[in-house]
Amino acid sequence: MCRGMTLCLLNSLMVCAAMTFAETKTLAVQICLDRAGCSCNTIDGQWGRKSQSALEHYCRDRRIPVPNSPEAAYDTLFSKEKNLFKRATVTSADIDSLVRMPDTPAEKSALDRMGYATIKEMFAERGHMSRRGLERLNPGVDWEKIKAGDTILLPDFPPMESELAAWPRSRPNAPKRPDAALVKVSLARCEITAYDKSGRLLGLYPCSIARSKAKLPPRGVLKLATPVANPNYTYTPDFVPPGAKVSRHILPAGPRCPVGVAWLGLDLAGYGIHGTPTPETIGNAESHGCFRLSNWNAARLYALCPVGVRVLIEP
Repeated sequence: MCRGMTLCLLNSLMVCAAMTFAETKTLAVQICLDRAGCSCNTIDGQWGRKSQSALEHYCRDRRIPVPNSPEAAYDTLFSKEKNLFKRATVTSADIDSLVRMPDTPAEKSALDRMGYATIKEMFAERGHMSRRGLERLNPGVDWEKIKAGDTILLPDFPPMESELAAWPRSRPNAPKRPDAALVKVSLARCEITAYDKSGRLLGLYPCSIARSKAKLPPRGVLKLATPVANPNYTYTPDFVPPGAKVSRHILPAGPRCPVGVAWLGLDLAGYGIHGTPTPETIGNAESHGCFRLSNWNAARLYALCPVGVRVLIEP
């Protein structure tokens, strides 16, 4: 048996050992949909509303019937997909980059970078996974004793950095990405979709919206004004006692920055689309007014959107 086939077989056996056969098919479908730009947010091998919406968008864009289950979706749409997983090696640089996150904004502002606290967080994000999904995919890993040289099984995705490198587009050797002509934000579905000038779907991304309806932006068309990769964040307390001085702190960039790895500022002061340090919370009404995406989806949308692209806020 050739080495490539052996690795493929080993990967398949490891997945099956961690999950039931049905969950393995579900996991494969989630990975394939994500690769096609239709994200279910965090991949976890569990079928739910976000996974179903991703499948429906995928099929609608291709004008094909929607399979009635993830197992049917795998059998009819994705059974020939190969190389869904990779073996990723933990490096010394990974270990050295971990950050013990302090409690107060003042202490956080003194950090050089708001990096990951654990290897589990880091590798879950690299695989677009929930931490629980990553655990189930790697049942023999002792996450408290991870060291350089250990390997972790992950869904195979390119690094977020390759998406963030798409700007500026005039830069020599900048990665080529299609241009979005329209971005839609559905408040009811907690979803963001991006389309090219022909109306073809470029991406579907679950999002979080404002907890308070009063903080939602007005319905209608806005424009992308200020895309920023790896932004910092100005922390302002929600409540200040009468007469007290407002204490603001600049929190540094990094994947655990409150606005994640990408900021897409809109032409409405204070509003934007951005990443988040807590991807597993995406899909709920919980933000302060902006639209939150998982970091990998924020990076993807950042790579697609030229300045001035229309952003339609829908009910």
